[in-house]
Amino acid sequence: MAGGRRQAPPRDEVLVAAMEMIAERGLEKLTMAALGREVGMSSGHLLYYFHSKDELLLQALEWSEGRLGAERGRLLTRLASARERLDAYVDLYVPEGHRDPHWTLWLEVWNRSQNADDDARDRQAAIEGAWHRDLVALLAEGVSRGEFRPVDPDRFAARLRALLDGFSIHVAIGLRGTDRAQILRHVREFLDDGLLADS
Repeated sequence: MAGGRRQAPPRDEVLVAAMEMIAERGLEKLTMAALGREVGMSSGHLLYYFHSKDELLLQALEWSEGRLGAERGRLLTRLASARERLDAYVDLYVPEGHRDPHWTLWLEVWNRSQNADDDARDRQAAIEGAWHRDLVALLAEGVSRGEFRPVDPDRFAARLRALLDGFSIHVAIGLRGTDRAQILRHVREFLDDGLLADS
């Protein structure tokens, strides 16, 4: 239809714009009105597609996690020792630095999840579950090959991810006295002690 309304940008374009705004300006500047201006849509039009800012943030997180999941899959299936792939997993998990956009978004979604409905909680659990399953499989492989001492992969993965989450929050919020390199050293020391030391 000639002279008709401008077509809405694809969903991914909106989510990319949201992540770029978080990276460049911080989460507090990501309003529906500002995002609408960025992609040429009204805030009402955005709300029609996403229903709420909470849903927009969760979809942006799912989109970002999809990209990280693909990268994680490439890292974990490459030809390398289990320990080298475990180090790559940790490197991908830990934020790049203060205000890392993915972790900034994660922290906000976690915070809002206190009042989230069951569907949103299930979707967050699915994201967490993917990271956990990949880590358990990698640990089990390392144990079966004799690279790691015989730990319970599920239990060790739960402890390692709790450690990674705690340290990652320190990096993402810019806690003084912590930086990414220091955190990675702590985690590698934990892995050496837990996986390589004699029983």
